[in-house]
Amino acid sequence: MTTNDLSKFFTRSDGTYLFARWGRPIAPVAFGVEDSTISTLKGAIEAVCQLAGHTTQDTDPELGANFMAFFIRDWQELLDTPNLDRLIPELANLVTRLRAADANQYRIFRFDEAGGIKACFMFLKMDAVLSDIPADTLCLGQVVQSMLLWSDEAFLNASPLALTGNDVAILRPDVAAIIRAGYAPNMPVTADDPSHALRLAARVQMATQ
Repeated sequence: MTTNDLSKFFTRSDGTYLFARWGRPIAPVAFGVEDSTISTLKGAIEAVCQLAGHTTQDTDPELGANFMAFFIRDWQELLDTPNLDRLIPELANLVTRLRAADANQYRIFRFDEAGGIKACFMFLKMDAVLSDIPADTLCLGQVVQSMLLWSDEAFLNASPLALTGNDVAILRPDVAAIIRAGYAPNMPVTADDPSHALRLAARVQMATQ
């Protein structure tokens, strides 16, 4: 993987470079699904955190839960959720944009004073496309996309997952290597200089040799 290849994962559609990783343990909660799916989601979070060398915990001392996953059938459900507008500013405008774009997923991140991720709100509208994806595959893919502040174009043309010969979804090796490199202790929690991609690429190359 070249530096240019890697930088594309964090270069946004407006041309700016921005990287961020979680700055605190992840404390997840999910709404709108059965207990089995909640367990699947938490299992995916634990697996990706283990890969990254990051941690999870039951509660966040500041927020209670800092990874909130909402599984809904229609965007209107967000407007009907009590007090959600207190967590998501301009929620009504957001729902209008999601409807106009015919979107089926959206993520909002919150950041701490150091620039690290301190919260993630993940919204999945379970349309025919998402409903057709096995729960373990869906959860793993969504967790991977929530583990770093990826570019808004990072996975437009290719999923972060790959299928094995037995049609089992696994994390792509290149994406796994980027996550591990991004969470290395001597790497910054956040970066907005494209030279950061040079350091990431060097760590990825060392790990794959």
